[in-house]
Amino acid sequence: MSEYSIRPARADDMIQVHALMQPYVERRILLGKELVVLYEATQEFLVAVDSDDRVIGAGALHVMWEDLGEVRTLLVSDDWLHKGVGRRIVEALEAVARELRLTRLFCLTFEVEFFSRRGFTEIGEQIVTPDVYAQLVRSRDEGVAEFLDLAHVKPNTLGNTRMLKRLT
Repeated sequence: MSEYSIRPARADDMIQVHALMQPYVERRILLGKELVVLYEATQEFLVAVDSDDRVIGAGALHVMWEDLGEVRTLLVSDDWLHKGVGRRIVEALEAVARELRLTRLFCLTFEVEFFSRRGFTEIGEQIVTPDVYAQLVRSRDEGVAEFLDLAHVKPNTLGNTRMLKRLT
């Protein structure tokens, strides 16, 4: 049970990602996502798969601005927790972010210690310039609204911590 690999997600992985999300949704750790939303974001996801190519973990990188991305929907099967799967997914997402020349990664999380160990730090509310804020506020993406800490998403994000990492 210790062999796994990280690879870009494929469309046929998203049913497994959706199923893997459900315990997190039930525990109110993640917001639920419709399967169609996951399919639409397939290209943003990396998956961890076991030796039988079953999805045991997943995470997404969403580009928000020219220098800014968000780590989204990071999850690991309960059977694979504390085996380095989440860490490796985040490292792989960071590598993709660097390839895209992003210099900052954002996350909204309950797992503050996990992300702190990976170099993320808690942030305040305003981390983009007013001009960038004015552009981002036009986005229809709920994750961008969460990043901007807009009032209409606050009920969904209560208890989450906003964190940022500067990539080198």
